[in-house]
Amino acid sequence: MRNFLIVLLIVAAAAAAALRVRYGGGEPYVDLNTGPLLGEDELEEFVAYPEPIGNVAVSASGRVFFTVHPESRPRGNRLLEWVDGAGVPYPSGAVQLELFDTVLGVVIDRQNRLWTIDNGNHGFRDARLLGFDLDSDMLVHDHTLPAAIAPAGSFLQDLQVTADGETIVIADASIWRQSPALIVYDIASRNARRVLERHVSVSVENYLIRTPARDMRFLGGLVDLKTGVDGIAFDANNEWLYYGAVNQSGLYRVRLRDLRDSSLPLRQLENRVERYADKPLSDGLSADLDGNIYVTDVEHGSVMRIGPDASLVTLVRSPRVRWADALSFGPDGWLYLADSAIPELVLKPREHVRANGPYHVFRFRPGHAGVPGQ
Repeated sequence: MRNFLIVLLIVAAAAAAALRVRYGGGEPYVDLNTGPLLGEDELEEFVAYPEPIGNVAVSASGRVFFTVHPESRPRGNRLLEWVDGAGVPYPSGAVQLELFDTVLGVVIDRQNRLWTIDNGNHGFRDARLLGFDLDSDMLVHDHTLPAAIAPAGSFLQDLQVTADGETIVIADASIWRQSPALIVYDIASRNARRVLERHVSVSVENYLIRTPARDMRFLGGLVDLKTGVDGIAFDANNEWLYYGAVNQSGLYRVRLRDLRDSSLPLRQLENRVERYADKPLSDGLSADLDGNIYVTDVEHGSVMRIGPDASLVTLVRSPRVRWADALSFGPDGWLYLADSAIPELVLKPREHVRANGPYHVFRFRPGHAGVPGQ
């Protein structure tokens, strides 16, 4: 029995060491915030919902859609529209469990179609891409991504659609698999490709995410939350795709024409990636019509703007924001911010999650307009 216990201790120690080497050991990151250009009172609470918000998308006509964050393990509605102060299941309550499993990313293209990406419980079930025509509220595209594109351990969680409505780019953050990548999907042919897999631009750096609520460190310090490429955004002219990993100091970009070129060798594509600017530990991205990129800061409850000269400035910052997640421009110059409150979700019981509601979508006017839905 003594020898058996010794063996168990050795195995446990080896497992703990392996966990720390693979997932742990992050270091604090510098606070890049400047003095906010806008007062906190200019950050308006728009949605208050009892379950955690995932992502948000706002149409050109002002329709606001949001997902319930799948890490909160929702048992009911997954995709909702905010109508007259209440969340209404979209396209209806009857089809929620038929259409959605662990849906997170949502975006509206310039053809007035709403797109969602479902990661299939980190790739252990089917990852699914759905498109809805907002003029008719009908499902017009339904595609299950194969395991080669969304393998076990993947985490497909953000997406953007090109201006011509022909191509979708999806971010695989790959939290557990640690093989982050961009997925380029041709809508007409339904063909998908994984590109830039494990490239430095999509991968994590060794940073520990610290929020006012908690450090994102688990299992007695063995595991840090380290998330690969997450936020993605096209510039208004659809020349560049901007993107960055959560645990990453750099914002990167690559030309859309290079992403679309399936004949371009992957090594050449990697060589055409540019490190564009410094950024905070971030989640959501968006872009305006004047060449600015907007990036959230998950540690400090802020939204920052990166100018055409790559300079970084804080627009708004608030202790009400627990995890600044997705961004979406709406009409009339509003920029919408989903607060997913991740520190209240990860490895927390459902009772804790419910007790820490409500959860919010905020909005503010940054002074520049963007393309609604993106």
